[in-house]
Amino acid sequence: MEEFFSVVGAISGFFWGVLFMVVLVGGGIFLTVRLGFFQIRHLPYICKQTFGKILDKGKGEGTVRPFQAAATAMASTIGTSNIVGVPAAIAYGGPGALFWMWLIFIVGGATKFSEVVLGVYYREKNADGHYIGGPGYYETKGFPIKSVGKAMARAGACVAMIYYFPSIATQSISLVQSAESLGVSKYISSLVLMILVGAVVLGGLIRVAKTADKMVPIMCILYILGSLVVICANAVNIPSSLALVFKSAFTGTAAAGGFIGAGISMAIRMGIARATYSCEAGMGSAPIAHSAAITDHPVRQGFWGVFEVLIDGSICTLSGLVVLTSGVWKEVTPDKALTMPFVAFEGVFGRVGGFIVAISVFLFALSSIIAVIWYGEKLVEFFFNTKISKYTRVIYTLSIMLGAFFGLEAILAVLDLTNALIILPNIITVLVLSPLIVKLTREYFSSDQYYLKDIKK
Repeated sequence: MEEFFSVVGAISGFFWGVLFMVVLVGGGIFLTVRLGFFQIRHLPYICKQTFGKILDKGKGEGTVRPFQAAATAMASTIGTSNIVGVPAAIAYGGPGALFWMWLIFIVGGATKFSEVVLGVYYREKNADGHYIGGPGYYETKGFPIKSVGKAMARAGACVAMIYYFPSIATQSISLVQSAESLGVSKYISSLVLMILVGAVVLGGLIRVAKTADKMVPIMCILYILGSLVVICANAVNIPSSLALVFKSAFTGTAAAGGFIGAGISMAIRMGIARATYSCEAGMGSAPIAHSAAITDHPVRQGFWGVFEVLIDGSICTLSGLVVLTSGVWKEVTPDKALTMPFVAFEGVFGRVGGFIVAISVFLFALSSIIAVIWYGEKLVEFFFNTKISKYTRVIYTLSIMLGAFFGLEAILAVLDLTNALIILPNIITVLVLSPLIVKLTREYFSSDQYYLKDIKK
């Protein structure tokens, strides 16, 4: 088994090196330029259409409110990776990994926006009368060579169905290790999580959306406030920590304390891989949730994709600064990287700090797994049909127990490889369909019915 995971890790290393620097960063830059840096130029307007419209019911056709669709996507996006994935990236890639995460977040806004726009544009209704969409739909309908598009869609859906098993296990492992640090058995914590997740996902899309709608804001505020207190308590170390992030991004990081040292390539790999997994830009998962939104134009819903990357990047940055300013990244060995936030929080809040992180990890894991299971169900629906897809809710829920039996490094190796195989066909399709994305974006910003009407209010 160790040899298998070693081979998988080696293949993953190939993908998450220069190849994905070109695919993800290059693709994101290409889309940013083609769209005229819209996520920067129109940021105030985008914030007004998202932060300012959280309670809005939306106009047009769809199944759930715009924010409920975004909250469902964010439930997956803002998972335990935001709390423990960033420390893991720093533990294996050094502080420089945070720099490469920032790069993905900057260009990832354009990538995720583009995916959401295509998802809504090519969506359709299923047998239950709900709107559905995602990579499989825009690859099948939009790719110029229909046979190639269909083959990519089915291959991507097949790999994605496998991918969600290690994805769920990663969230579960985070909870297991958090619970163990508080003296709770990993089997008990996994079982409790499984029961709670099952109670939500068995209720279908509407229950998932309503749960995410309420849970996401609460869990984000709790962790953000706690992180800000920890960072402020170590404010004297902020300048040196930021300087180290930029320096080690291009020079690597020497061994220090519990940190074993890392080169530039590892910083790049860990930063890009963890940021991509965290914000999901390029993965094609967000369009699955956004395709159900009530909206009058694909671009309007696309703004929520930018919103998600902005929130996700902010939380990841806070996590990075928590472990860097507190110095725990040098004290805790990489194999215990998931405990770094606990050590940092307890250094400021005492024992209460451990409970704050544990509660945050639990909420992040719960929300993320709920969304991921729903994504998996929609992929099975695309591959087979609505009737069969509903059984996958049980199968994916049971996979939560994997977190009690496998280690993080092994799971991450499988996760990164399957993630890479999902991203390639999706990014290729998004880039090929970029003229349509540009056309729809220009249509929106030049129309009296949308942008021009909004700014006159």
